[in-house]
Amino acid sequence: MLPTAPRGDRAANTLRTDLLLVVLLVGLGVAARLLPHALNFSPIVASALFAGAILRHRSLALLVPLGAMLISDLAIGFDDWRIASVVYAAMALPVAVGIVARRYRLSRALLPATLSCSLMFFVTTNFAVWAFGGLYSLDWAGLTACYVAALPFLKYTLAGDLFWTAVLFGGAWLLQRRAIADPVAVRR
Repeated sequence: MLPTAPRGDRAANTLRTDLLLVVLLVGLGVAARLLPHALNFSPIVASALFAGAILRHRSLALLVPLGAMLISDLAIGFDDWRIASVVYAAMALPVAVGIVARRYRLSRALLPATLSCSLMFFVTTNFAVWAFGGLYSLDWAGLTACYVAALPFLKYTLAGDLFWTAVLFGGAWLLQRRAIADPVAVRR
């Protein structure tokens, strides 16, 4: 039988592991936003969903999307505060979706969770652009025009969210499989 670590040591290791994962996910989000990429093809929603579903310290999960957005916006520049607040909230919402998805079999919940996060981001942020951006008339025709103009970006949002979700969850699954297959090699 293998010796087990005392409860306090396990908690400290869990916190250390979660903090390391937060730093890596924030770094990924910042790098992806700063490097050239297709508009809205970003890992931030997928990272937030992943953090909500994987991190054992749930309170740390919000640091992933908000930290990545804040750090990269310091370099890129900020939008109108009203639009930015909706964007930040839309980027944080996948954390809650990830936490709820934990209750279900992830292999079944992942695709609907990812698609719903992408669509919620599209609906809420474009509503904010319509309401606060000054580009469209504040009537039904203006709202419709705003959503129609945003449709080309939706394909990149969906593609990016699906791609990065597959990379993050698939990578975690592969690492977990490797740990089960050869636990000694993983501890080295």
